[in-house]
This record gives sequence, C-alpha cells and structure tokens, in this order.
Amino acid sequence: MNSPWSLTAARGEDGALSVGGCDVRELAGQFGTPLFVYDEDDMRGRAREFRSAFGEAFAEHGTTCDVFYASKAFLSSRVASWMFEDGLSIDVASGGELEIALRGGMPASRIGLHGNNKSDAELRRALEVGVGRIVVDSFTEIEVLDALARELGVTAPVMVRVTTGVHAGGHEYIATSHEDQKFGLSLATGAAFEALTACHDAPGLELLGIHTHIGSQILSVEAFRESAERMLGLRAAFSAYAGVDLPEVDLGGGYAIAYTEDAEGLPIAKAAREIAGAVASALANVGGAWPRFSIEPGRAIAGPAGLTLYRVGVVKHVALEDGGSRQYVAVDGGMSDNMRTITYGAEYTAALAGRASDADATLSRVVGKHCESGDIVVRDVDLPGDTARGDLLAVPATGAYGRVMAHNYNAVLRPAVVAVKDGEATLLIRRDTLDDLFSWDVW
Repeated sequence: MNSPWSLTAARGEDGALSVGGCDVRELAGQFGTPLFVYDEDDMRGRAREFRSAFGEAFAEHGTTCDVFYASKAFLSSRVASWMFEDGLSIDVASGGELEIALRGGMPASRIGLHGNNKSDAELRRALEVGVGRIVVDSFTEIEVLDALARELGVTAPVMVRVTTGVHAGGHEYIATSHEDQKFGLSLATGAAFEALTACHDAPGLELLGIHTHIGSQILSVEAFRESAERMLGLRAAFSAYAGVDLPEVDLGGGYAIAYTEDAEGLPIAKAAREIAGAVASALANVGGAWPRFSIEPGRAIAGPAGLTLYRVGVVKHVALEDGGSRQYVAVDGGMSDNMRTITYGAEYTAALAGRASDADATLSRVVGKHCESGDIVVRDVDLPGDTARGDLLAVPATGAYGRVMAHNYNAVLRPAVVAVKDGEATLLIRRDTLDDLFSWDVW
C-alpha cells in the first residue's frame, strides 16, 4: 500500500500541513487558492529512480533503457530543465509542448514527438529543431513527413506506433491499445507491418523502431509482458523481411500511482526488474540482437508529487435516503482545475490542511463552485464534522493532468503552480488574471 501524499508532506504540532518545509497556510497567503503545490524533492527523486531502476535492470542484459518524461502530465520550462538535469528525455504531443520543453533547455535530440494528428507546422518545426524521434501514427503522416523531410533536405527519425491489442489500465478513455480507437497502427490487421515497410522505403525517413502504449494506471506487469512479447515478435518478423534489426523499442508506460490511502501503486524497482526479465524471455523466443529500449512513465513522476490546496467556502449537510447524511464541502476550485473526477470517475482523498480537529469524522463530498452537479473533486471522504468556511483543504496526488487540463469554465481563473523545497517556494506558473480573460475577449 502506498501513501497518496508526497515525500516531504508532514504535520506540525498544531496540525497544519507542510510540504517541502513550507507551511501550507503561508503558501495560501502568498499565492492564493486554489494552488497546485509540487514537492520538488519527491518529483525529481521519482525521475531519478525511474532512470536508475530501468537503467540498471536493462544493463544486466547488456543494453540501455531511456526514460521519457510525459509532458502531458505536467509541464513548465523549469520542470523540463529538472528532467534534463536528472538524465531524462521528454515526450511532447503538440507544438506548444515542444516549445516549452525547448525553452526549458531540453535538447531537441532528447525530445520525442507524439500525436495522432500532427499538423504540417508541428512536423516542420520538429524537423527544423532536430527532435530525436517522431512517433508516426498513420499512413497519411508517413507520406506527409517524408515529403516535408525531403523538402527541407533532412532525414526524419521515426518510430511506428503499434496497437498491440493488449488491454490494460483503468477507464476506457485512457486505454490506448485496443483496436477501436484513434491511436496507432494495428498489429493484428497487418497495418503496423505495412507502416514499417513504408517508413523503411521512404527516402526522407530513418526508421528507428517501434513504439506502443497500452494504457494508464496499470497495476500488473503481466500486461507489459504480453505487450513486449508481441512487439518483439513484430520486430523479428520485420527483421526477417527487411534484413535489418530495428535499433529501438519503446515499451510505453502507464504505471499506476496511489490516489487514496487504501490504493496501490506499481513499485518502480519491481516493474523495472520484471519488465526487463519479460523482454529477455521474449527475445530468447523470437531471436535477434538486443535493441535500445525506452519507457514513458506518464503520471508516475508528476502525479504523486503534487497536491491541490483549496479554501473551503460553503459547508452543508444533506439528508440521504438511507437515513444518514452527507457533509458537502464546497471549495474555491473544482472541475476547472481537476477534470479527472467528472471525466473518468477518478477517486481522490482530501484532508483538513490548516489546523487539527478533534471533531468526529463525517462522510463528506468535496465539490467545486461551478454550475454543474457533476463538479465533484472527491466523491467520498471522511472529514471533520467541524469543517468550516475559511478552512484549508488539501487533495494529494493531483500533480498529473490537473493544471494542464485546467480551463476557464464560468470565467474562473486558473490556479498558480509552485514548487517547494527546503522551506522555499518557487513560482512555476502564475495564476490567471482578469486581464488574461479580457485579452481573449474581443470588444
């Protein structure tokens, strides 16, 4: 069982929460609420643990394994610089993410460009700056990219995204390797093999290898084992056909994290050892030289490192049909800073953050301030019965897919983001202002 709270989260003698040596009451006073708070030591420590665990596990078999940080989980220029300093690469899925990664000092050669519908402008920019790999997702993209590369007089390094048919993860919207969805080229129908052949034959492309992603919030290594076997089988078949061993294989990611006190995460070291072992077994069966591997941990680096700090507004008690009651705790954010509950039915926990309480625990629901009945942050959690207007509430494990999916529904201003370490807070992303809203409104 894993804690949803980050590495340095702790309670003081007065019951107030601190993170990175910073009292959350002071953070709320300085930066306002809602506020995303990232534990820098936790986040960077997880990045280094992925790099070392997978590096060591694959080194035992005589090869390497690169780790690509998922910019879609959370990205700022400073985070990109952290990932570079800690030895990771980065994957991006848009022109905007690419520019932020470059702005943060990530070398283009260590950036991978994803996406099922990349624009001509995004592909052109990727070629101009020299990204390390472009993960192609369709035959249309192969044709367009080949033409752009030849026009620019460069060679585009590509990997083919393969739909392996291995189903894993949580909600259907985050499962990414079944046949009836928008990503990748099917292994079962032969489309993936045809795409490899097309890339191999295209004069403007350099075929680096194959890539897959089977889902998110995955707890079992067995899904990775099965996916690796299918990927390496495809690699062997293409090698027999083309007479070349593809040099790189990306095994994807989607490692689960704990969102609540009783939830499980996928231990990094265990995953590294078992996935490397599965790859070794698969290669022994199909043959071929060991390629260079890479993985994409997704939310597993940013997610556990972040929490959201809210200010309580209205508290009301609602009678339930079974004769009980529920305490509704409305906070100053909601679906505008955490879309995962309303979109995926995601489960979180919450805690009173600014003080201690001896009041009885009360079945509660943390809700937002938006004009939607589905605007729920935490569906079920026990909170003190004396929770009141003005209290601070903390929701842990919100470091992934919170601020990056934030929006301005009801013209609510998006929260600021700070990193905390050794008692110091550093602003990563400032809070929206009314001037921001007005700058988009043409009058």
